[in-house]
Amino acid sequence: MTNQNRSALVTGGVQGLGAAAAQALADAGVTVAAAHLGAGDRAKAFADETGIPVFEWDVSDYDACTQGLKDVEEAIGPLDILVNNAGVNRDVMFHKMGREDWDAVIGVDLGAMFNVTRQVIGGMRDRGFGRIINISSVNAARGQMGQTNYCAAKAGVEGFTRALARESAAKGITVNAIAPGYADTAMVEAVPDDMIESILDMVPMSRLADPDEIGRCVRFLASDDSAFITGATLPVNGGLHMG
Repeated sequence: MTNQNRSALVTGGVQGLGAAAAQALADAGVTVAAAHLGAGDRAKAFADETGIPVFEWDVSDYDACTQGLKDVEEAIGPLDILVNNAGVNRDVMFHKMGREDWDAVIGVDLGAMFNVTRQVIGGMRDRGFGRIINISSVNAARGQMGQTNYCAAKAGVEGFTRALARESAAKGITVNAIAPGYADTAMVEAVPDDMIESILDMVPMSRLADPDEIGRCVRFLASDDSAFITGATLPVNGGLHMG
């Protein structure tokens, strides 16, 4: 992997899968920044532990992204690699779902694809190089009860990925997605044990993913080893869904 003088931003990058992705890129020699919103002490601890600078803004707000990205690029230089990882969930059955539950998830999980990527794609095109990696979910393909908002957003992420890949390929930019299954993160830890057991019963590998396994996939898609891969969605789900 040729990473001299390459810089990356990971949104939602101070915990869970985002932290694993940021660390994997840093370990490969990339200069990395991580964005978050409201992570507080966790963000400070992440920065102290890793040496990766952290920046706070709301990725669902276009103007906040404008200022946040300006701050990031002043700190680490123009972005060569973007990992769109920030996400939220507001799980509730659709017939009970409020508009605020829908808007919150669509705004962060899908809206941020535009808000962040739109502001870095021009520089990547001008420089003739870019790696854009969007974090989707196994549930974009298989669906999940109580997650119509989340599944709709993540399916949108995959459509966004394919379309932008077609537009960007001739400019030396690859655009790919990763669709993780259930991983051993704080979000999954909050799920009741009996539900986790039922999930594991459906996973042929009978375990959760380690966040570092997702991080290594991000590192691969950011590397020169993946230079001829674009518009792809990489399933990392232990066999939970085989498309």
